[in-house]
Amino acid sequence: MNAGKNKTYLRALAGEAVTPPPVWLMRQAGRYLPEYRELRSGVKNFLDFCYTPDLAVEVTLQPLRRYGFDAAILFSDILVIPDALGQKVAFREGEGPVLTPIRSADDLKGLGMDRLHDHLAPVYETVSRLASSIPETTALIGFAGAPWTVATYMVEGRGSKDHAAARTWAFDGDGFADLITLLTDATAEYLIRQADHGAEALQLFDTWAGVLSPSQFGRWVIEPTAEIVARIKAAHPDIPVVGFPRGAGIMYETFVRETGVDGVSIDNSVPPSWAARVLQPMCTVQGNLDNMSVIAGGPAMEAEVRGILAALSGGPFIFNLGHGILPETPPQNVARLVDIVRGA
Repeated sequence: MNAGKNKTYLRALAGEAVTPPPVWLMRQAGRYLPEYRELRSGVKNFLDFCYTPDLAVEVTLQPLRRYGFDAAILFSDILVIPDALGQKVAFREGEGPVLTPIRSADDLKGLGMDRLHDHLAPVYETVSRLASSIPETTALIGFAGAPWTVATYMVEGRGSKDHAAARTWAFDGDGFADLITLLTDATAEYLIRQADHGAEALQLFDTWAGVLSPSQFGRWVIEPTAEIVARIKAAHPDIPVVGFPRGAGIMYETFVRETGVDGVSIDNSVPPSWAARVLQPMCTVQGNLDNMSVIAGGPAMEAEVRGILAALSGGPFIFNLGHGILPETPPQNVARLVDIVRGA
């Protein structure tokens, strides 16, 4: 706790009700910032951008300079893991990520962890450089995609609305459990290595957790997350872990009870009053402003922000969005959001 005594984000994750609460925003570095767009325009390949420490460090620092957030999150992408495992991954303009689909046990034979850390060495360098360059009061968050969500992209070959191929294969089971095991192993090692290089907290993003039935949620979201958390804690007992099973609904409570996370990020469908009553007694809550409200700004956004603060500031709480900040967001609205959280 001494190392984080001046970092409100780490104090909140340790269970303290901090006033005002720490604030950072998912995707706080990105396309809504003109300085990001200028830098990004010079690099055609998004993965090359992620794997270039000079660029990744700079864009991680950009929102800190503008807004003085209480935490910086590593600039990278959840799909560096399948890329490092040997799956072909590309980002196409107007399409987003495109992967060679993995649909069977035979397809898994081309994947492996033999070059995982060598491939991800530029990411670790970025973490090390950030650890020594962010402000002393700013916490550094490392992250990865959770196994289920990463698996959906690997199986579908791109983003999907219903994740039909992944969900069907998950029910069938032949080979899918092996894919999740591989991703669990790779993700745990990846996050531990980020902590080795200076990350002070770790977040698992399970963006598509909410599409699963309760039994499948238990098997493909809770079990892998619990395993990853246990491995992180074995290597770094003092590193807090935040889970984000987006869309989990009432399963958020089970997720917190059974995974061992120190904090849970909640999406904007979760009533803050329910989160305060049910989740905050168990762990720190992070969230959960509707990202569309930040595009709108004005009195509507201010009312939403103040409502969340009123509901959750009595316990361990980190102000954030219910999902990532959107490219259309006016930067001045983000500045106003931060001011409100800090009492202005």
